[in-house]
Amino acid sequence: MAEAKTKPTGASVKAHLDAIEDESRRKDCRALAALMKRVTGCTPKMWGPGIVGFGSYHYEYASGHSGDSCLVGFSSRKGDISVYLMPGFEGGDELFAALGRHKRGKACLYIRRLADVELAVLEQLVARSFAETRRRYPEVGRGA
Repeated sequence: MAEAKTKPTGASVKAHLDAIEDESRRKDCRALAALMKRVTGCTPKMWGPGIVGFGSYHYEYASGHSGDSCLVGFSSRKGDISVYLMPGFEGGDELFAALGRHKRGKACLYIRRLADVELAVLEQLVARSFAETRRRYPEVGRGA
């Protein structure tokens, strides 16, 4: 089985965020990192070359595929900021409806700018996703 490309690295989160060229995007990513750190109590770590992740857990599927992932995280992509959340937590649909301008994938939330969304709702989404992942994977470490 192939080794996962997305795993924790020793790279500097600060240096990664500082290297974001667009000033507005850089400020949004710094604010998102602060929000996630406050909500999770975890120290941010780089996962692969572009994901800022908080905490970690080990998953294993019935197919035998397994790996590690951050509990919540985000990445500044070309068009949007991708926010990585656990899907299917209680109250999620109502929160997404109140969030503001965004797109969704199965485990991703895509936002253009933090100004497009309600930060209090985003904070609740992060908190509930974090809690749901810890509930589903009770052996997880906070990764602080």
